[in-house]
Amino acid sequence: MTNEFADRLQAVISVEIDRSGNFSSIVESSEAANQQQTNEVFTEKWEKYGSTQELEKFYAFQRRWYLDLYGFADEAALAAHLADARVILDAGCGLGYKAAWFAELAPHALVIGMDFSAAAQQAARLFGDRSNLYFLRGDIANTLLATGSVDYVSCDQVIMHTEDPDATFAELARITDPRNGQFACYFYAKKALPRELLDDFFRLHCKQVSSEQLWEMSEQLTELGKRLSAIDAEIDVPAIPLLGIKAGTMPIQRFIYWNFLKCFWNEELGWDTSLATNFDWYSPSNARRFSESEVRDLVAATDMSIVQIHVEEAAFSGRFRHATA
Repeated sequence: MTNEFADRLQAVISVEIDRSGNFSSIVESSEAANQQQTNEVFTEKWEKYGSTQELEKFYAFQRRWYLDLYGFADEAALAAHLADARVILDAGCGLGYKAAWFAELAPHALVIGMDFSAAAQQAARLFGDRSNLYFLRGDIANTLLATGSVDYVSCDQVIMHTEDPDATFAELARITDPRNGQFACYFYAKKALPRELLDDFFRLHCKQVSSEQLWEMSEQLTELGKRLSAIDAEIDVPAIPLLGIKAGTMPIQRFIYWNFLKCFWNEELGWDTSLATNFDWYSPSNARRFSESEVRDLVAATDMSIVQIHVEEAAFSGRFRHATA
């Protein structure tokens, strides 16, 4: 990182950073047991997944999906949106590929990648060649960044893994520039009642099993998803409103996936990516799901307004700004 960007980071954060490289550790552990267990799960996930040959396919898929989730017509539209940004935060950066993407699209901006797991340091090694990119191991629910100091906050597929997602949302809203800054956030959507009940019950059970058992189960779920996807048949599902089961014609795998059991499989992305997706569903203690009304209420409670919102079966996502902006 160049001195210019290091100065910019030091000006907006309340702790001393290590200027000799592109990484500092602010906080490495949580006093909340569920959060600490969740951090450890994601440290393990990214350490294991970071060596897969599927990374570039995964990165490309995630970039395309990000544009859809947050209402950008194409990469050029995202770059145009970031054109006036001085500071960008990728909150819950994981391996740092989106932070690196933002740094490439906005070379004039300081881009910060923050994660509570050890993946932040792994990301710093992967993307150490970006002069405007810095990684912090820290808690996105307590960023230590100055109020209103970030022009674009991105919290993609992360907030539900924090101890108190409402408080995390409020913290990320706090650091968003109140004049013209925007905050992009993704929320897991609630599924049908049988799936929700199994997810909650089994996530508690997973606390009592070893990491090796969780990976073995994830392999089995991935194989199940693969075999179900290979069935060349669809089912015409009747609506069962009390159970939250929606009517429609769908493949067998999708019917089971949305209504009963997470068994993710994506032929295009491959085995390792599907395996990691199944592992990070049942393994972390913190994995809250939302209804659309809960998302809207949360936005309103933090005096934010909706710029754009995207609704799909798996999630809700949107961009928000301060209501007074």
